[in-house]
Amino acid sequence: MSKDIQAIRGMNDCLPQDTPVWQYLEQMIRSTVSSYGYDEIRFPIVEMTELFKRSIGEVTDIVEKEMYTFEDRNGDSLTLRPEGTACCVRAGNQHGLLYNQEQRLWYMGPMFRHERPQKGRYRQFHQFGLEAFGMQGPDIDAEVIILTARLWQQLGLAPYVKLELNSLGSNAARAAYRDKLVAYLEQHQELLDEDSQRRLHSNPLRVLDSKNPAMAEMLSKAPQLLDHLDEESASHLEGLKQRLTAAGISFEINPRLVRGLDYYNRTVFEWVTTNLGSQGTVCAGGRYDGLVEQLGGKATPAVGFAMGMERLVLLLQSLDLVPAVSNNADLYLMPLGEAAELAAVSVAEQLRNALPGKRIVMHCGGGNLKKQLKRADKSGAAVGLLLGDDELASGQVTLKWLRADKPQQTVAITELATVLNAVVTE
Repeated sequence: MSKDIQAIRGMNDCLPQDTPVWQYLEQMIRSTVSSYGYDEIRFPIVEMTELFKRSIGEVTDIVEKEMYTFEDRNGDSLTLRPEGTACCVRAGNQHGLLYNQEQRLWYMGPMFRHERPQKGRYRQFHQFGLEAFGMQGPDIDAEVIILTARLWQQLGLAPYVKLELNSLGSNAARAAYRDKLVAYLEQHQELLDEDSQRRLHSNPLRVLDSKNPAMAEMLSKAPQLLDHLDEESASHLEGLKQRLTAAGISFEINPRLVRGLDYYNRTVFEWVTTNLGSQGTVCAGGRYDGLVEQLGGKATPAVGFAMGMERLVLLLQSLDLVPAVSNNADLYLMPLGEAAELAAVSVAEQLRNALPGKRIVMHCGGGNLKKQLKRADKSGAAVGLLLGDDELASGQVTLKWLRADKPQQTVAITELATVLNAVVTE
């Protein structure tokens, strides 16, 4: 016997009993971003590998170890997208959406990274991301953060997440700070773990983000980037803090907060929770004013974020914040006999026209009345509709209540939609 084919490790099916929470989350996201005037953009799952090398950085974990990269039949190196920002910038550049324009864009869909699967962290995962282009000031930084705060309110998650802020400053200020940080870390090189040793000269800011408890005390005494900000970046951060305070949004300055991608500058932020164990970040983003030019466009200021949807689903489920959604049928139509099966097709379509939004299931596959009633009961329908030879002859349908103690009744087919409209909206 041949072995059953299984899903690829870290790439999961979403079964019918799981889809309602996803649909609910997606609906809330769409509603929230629309209220702020953001437009949806969609881009391919596969991009040229060079896009991510140039944007994310060749010495990041994503490019070095996690990307799904392959050569196509033409010998081109292609990569399944590991994140959305670079794709959004590429699309914006390619279609002339960015230069001398203001754009508010959002996207949602699968991303791919080859890493060890764990709860809330998979090889195929789904992100909701948002990018705003063409606006320099802290007001747009505040807007994208305020938008996320509104989403938490809408989902009931506000009490369970907190906002952390930092500034990476300008490229020049960060380069000067980088030298000071490397000098400090070299003095404590014996305390650095393997990952930090590797990053010491290629990406030293990521060392600050280490979760290794053995390095915690040493890192707490490291020079802080906030003490080395250029004047404009310090003013930008202050303006952001003032706007968040005016909006009633609490935040915490985290001087060790950095981003794992090379393209960020100035504002960086994360929304974190203690309700998901080690996978505590539910949303992360910041400003990346140099990326558009880095990818071949004209210099364009930009800010955005991304959030992992699997983690949000887990959080909603763990806190019991998912509204009850029923997949039950409203009506179950049971045709008995060949003539009734033909007539039932027309009756079912008439009912779907007259009762939009109602789940109307027609029994398929034949079977006697007992079998069909069993299926009708399993469907969860409130009412079963019996259509047999006697009903056809009289132009009627028999209504059988499946969830209430009421007597059966016959209704003319011509009046069926009117009668059922009252029944299914009770």
